[in-house]
Amino acid sequence: MMSIQDYAKRIAEELGFSFRAIENTLKLLLDGASIPFVARYRKEATGGLDEVKIAEIRDLYNSIQELEKRRETILNSIEEQGKLSKELESSILSANSLVMLEDLYLPYRPKRRTRASMAIEKGLEPLAELILKEENIDIEDEALSYVSSEKEVDSVEDALAGARDIIAERVNEDSLVRERIRRYYKRNSIISSKLVKAEKEKAGNYKNYFSWSEPALKSPSHRVLAMYRGDEEGFLRLRFLPEDEDKAIEIIEKLFIRYNNQSSAQIELAIRDSYKRLLSPSMENEIKSMLKEKADEEAIRVFAENLEQLLMAPALGEKRVLAIDPGFRSGCKIVCLDESGKLLYDDIIYPHSSVREERQAITILEELVKEYDIEAIGIGNGTAGR
Repeated sequence: MMSIQDYAKRIAEELGFSFRAIENTLKLLLDGASIPFVARYRKEATGGLDEVKIAEIRDLYNSIQELEKRRETILNSIEEQGKLSKELESSILSANSLVMLEDLYLPYRPKRRTRASMAIEKGLEPLAELILKEENIDIEDEALSYVSSEKEVDSVEDALAGARDIIAERVNEDSLVRERIRRYYKRNSIISSKLVKAEKEKAGNYKNYFSWSEPALKSPSHRVLAMYRGDEEGFLRLRFLPEDEDKAIEIIEKLFIRYNNQSSAQIELAIRDSYKRLLSPSMENEIKSMLKEKADEEAIRVFAENLEQLLMAPALGEKRVLAIDPGFRSGCKIVCLDESGKLLYDDIIYPHSSVREERQAITILEELVKEYDIEAIGIGNGTAGR
């Protein structure tokens, strides 16, 4: 189980912040302190980290914690099955993302009955293993020995089809295959949308996307989100596929096929089936989720920029303002701004320290109002606001 120090070390490596500041920040957050409280009142512990950086630390901590919990669950599950080898354990312990962990776990994940599991029940796994060896033999002659009416394997073709189902599932569950196909999909996927013809009369808002396609990674967030809305409302059908799917199949074939014989032909058929039936739909879902997340983040960023401009606009219009941020111990910060918001003057006064300091503060404020032709005074809601 990871300690706070372990988490702090991982976060420091990724974000480049001070280890001690991260450790102190995590302790404060885990004790129930809020991000604004930590940023404002625990600067000595955090090294002056602002709200954004503290939120980054919190989010990365939660992400690492989720990863470690999933890692532990996967290790326990595979160990209970009696299939946890030293090599597999090492791969799981070194996996640094949920995607990598799930790829490694996929062959061991409890699953419903599949075509492959039914073929295994019929005793066809040895035939699949034989095909994968790619020995130069008459594979149909070998398959003949697996024909059995009792096991519902009525012909040589039934036996070979069952063996191919087993191979197809292995191809889909191979972590190296998934890694390379995922990379290919990320680089080459095309997002395309088509109209659901039955909904044409109601889909007027999406007429720009009745027949649209473009590289997925280059599609701007507003367009992606518009197509997603059309898909969710049932007006559009979205696909996320590379233009050259044969290239994806070639990538897999290079990992599994070495020769050119009867067994190789069976493996090739199994790979094509695995890609169309299992791998491609899985990769499409991943790309769809990735694009949605990316588009949401971009939309939030744009919204935040627009909101910041709105909030930072002068509340009173173009007026010369003196602003006071009231505090007892740390004094009252004051600034003078011109009509456009440009900083003209800044200082700190201490009107609550003593009678002398109070009089001095009054004098300073009177002089600033006259010197900078101040039209309005804004007082913040700090500790000395009242």
